[in-house]
Amino acid sequence: MLGDEDLDKLLENLPLFIQEHIHDHPNKEKLIEIVMDLGRRPEARFTTGPEYLSQKIISWQDLDYTTKRISKFSNDNRAGIERTLHRISCIRNRQFLITGLTCRIGRAIFGTISNIRDLLESEQSILILGRPGVGKTTIIREMARVFSDEMEKR
Repeated sequence: MLGDEDLDKLLENLPLFIQEHIHDHPNKEKLIEIVMDLGRRPEARFTTGPEYLSQKIISWQDLDYTTKRISKFSNDNRAGIERTLHRISCIRNRQFLITGLTCRIGRAIFGTISNIRDLLESEQSILILGRPGVGKTTIIREMARVFSDEMEKR
């Protein structure tokens, strides 16, 4: 699963009041994403449900603090943190200013493809479908790791 060290690489890019709340949270290993929308309270989404992180409202300064500490956003409004699987998406207003960030926790979970390994080895096409948040990207990451490390296909 995701180690505290890897989660810390994401948290250190967030405003201090958010870092402190998540760092001491009893369910931080169940964290899916953190949402920071201008004019709203920051929200953490856990596998057990959403939760506000603070009474403080997200300001322009909070968004600016985070965006200056991560990689540049691509044309599809996504950015990342080097050497992690975390993804950050932004929402922009009509003036192209960032008004919200969604910080998705990236996890590599080994062994998630054991029941479809024979399909990988057959070299046939595989279609993965599912609702958001059910683990499609996690499965694809594990498939890439198996292809690279175990099947020596790069």
